[in-house]
Amino acid sequence: MDLDFQKGNLETSVGSNIQKLAFIGDAVFELIARSKIIGSLQGSIGNLNSIKTKIVCCGAQSQFFEKIKNTLTQEEILIFKRGRNSHIGNVPKKISPAVYHRATGFETLVGFWYVTKNYNRLNMISDILDIKN
Repeated sequence: MDLDFQKGNLETSVGSNIQKLAFIGDAVFELIARSKIIGSLQGSIGNLNSIKTKIVCCGAQSQFFEKIKNTLTQEEILIFKRGRNSHIGNVPKKISPAVYHRATGFETLVGFWYVTKNYNRLNMISDILDIKN
């Protein structure tokens, strides 16, 4: 697969496949978190990775969604709900199914913003993301 982001073929290959949107959204959110951590904090890579892990976990993603849900358009709410309601194989035992599904919906939304090149929304995430040591 040629990942020429300028041609927009990522949007075509992901299309409306909810699980693929969540998959790419997970990576994009982690990249946003890592970038924000590097720009905000000092420390060893191990320490920075521990902070990143707390930010990108299901519980934190679920809470983050709660911060932004009132800013979403009708289309974005539908994308979130499709992700949240999609069939997921196994839910980790330490996480409630509701939290896990909400996090999946959030990842789907981030993936949607990425493949549709809605960088204003991705920047909003970075602006709202609160990085603490």
